[in-house]
Amino acid sequence: MKSAKTYLEDANAIVPRISAQEAIAKHTAGGATFIDVRDSADIAKTGTIAGAHRIPRGFMEFAADPDMQFHNPVLQKDAALYLVCGAGGQAALAGKTLMDMGYSNVTNVGGIGDWKEAGGPTEE
Repeated sequence: MKSAKTYLEDANAIVPRISAQEAIAKHTAGGATFIDVRDSADIAKTGTIAGAHRIPRGFMEFAADPDMQFHNPVLQKDAALYLVCGAGGQAALAGKTLMDMGYSNVTNVGGIGDWKEAGGPTEE
């Protein structure tokens, strides 16, 4: 039987995580797709990364599957995808889901608090 801890350990073992400073550099350089995987209520409380797409973790499989009517075209199998959440856990789990679905360039940038603390650009 798997626990939440086991799921998180499995995700962290395969989804690379970078520091907020590294993520901000990727954001500034352009060409990367940032995705906030939190629900809209959490995003409304804290804001999100400037220009980030909003795809809740609970909807990720539907948005990521090109054969589904709910596919989000921002999700391309070879795109550089950078995921953010509240503290890094949901981003890791969503990242593992994407990797399981054939996405090859997925990175966890951790929590929005770290991003803001490091001076990353945000939007409401």
